Amino acid sequence: MITQDYFGLEDKVCVVTGGASGIGLAAVTLLAEVGAKVIMVDINQENGQKAVAELQRKGYRVEFLRCDVSNGNDCIAVRDHIEKNYGTIDVLFNNAGVIRRKTVVDLEESDWDLVIDVSLKGIYLLSKYLVPLMASGGGGSIINTGSGWGKKGGDQAAAYCAAKAGVVNLTKAMAIDHGPQNIRVNCICPGDTDTPLLRDEAKQLQLKEDDFLVSSAKGRPLERLGTPRDIAKGVLFLASDLSEWVTGTDLIVDGGGLA
Repeated sequence: MITQDYFGLEDKVCVVTGGASGIGLAAVTLLAEVGAKVIMVDINQENGQKAVAELQRKGYRVEFLRCDVSNGNDCIAVRDHIEKNYGTIDVLFNNAGVIRRKTVVDLEESDWDLVIDVSLKGIYLLSKYLVPLMASGGGGSIINTGSGWGKKGGDQAAAYCAAKAGVVNLTKAMAIDHGPQNIRVNCICPGDTDTPLLRDEAKQLQLKEDDFLVSSAKGRPLERLGTPRDIAKGVLFLASDLSEWVTGTDLIVDGGGLA
């Protein structure tokens, strides 16, 4: 029989960025379900506090911290809070990200900066301040959210493709640097997943939402979109003892789309 202890996450301290919706919220929920203490980090305070209140009513140990991951001072504040209240961190899921569906010609400089700052710089900043804390506690697991478009190109998403390709290789560099500290660093690369982010893409491209979701599922061997929980299960694997000899890899979870 598989129990919470099977995953080795009982009472572990886990941080999830972009945790107020979509893949992040699914990961917060799943990690809490297997007994972890979870800190949800997001810039959307209203949604985050509402989601945490619902999870707390179910008896899960979760809390919300507002943080703009592209802001160093915000990331330091998260570090200080965790050090004061938990002493260490065992799992960091760097999931926060944004997308702007534009070519390099159509992108404003502010669009480029936003996508790179949140999706790539945010991983650097929060890892910068939390890796030493994780190392002092004996190590742990870091999971960064990449994308299928971090492995191949995509149309009208130049900044996003650049950011996610950076995430994939940043993950490998971090795995090399921090392996000696018993810190595993891996990347999860989702395919199209039914999240608010994907639905917002339809608006950006001025497409009907339902048609866009159907087209996003086409051509995949499993013939459907991913769900946030599909991706969260991959995160659980990479966070848990099930992957204790896995580091520096990018796990593709996309219903076979890249295949």
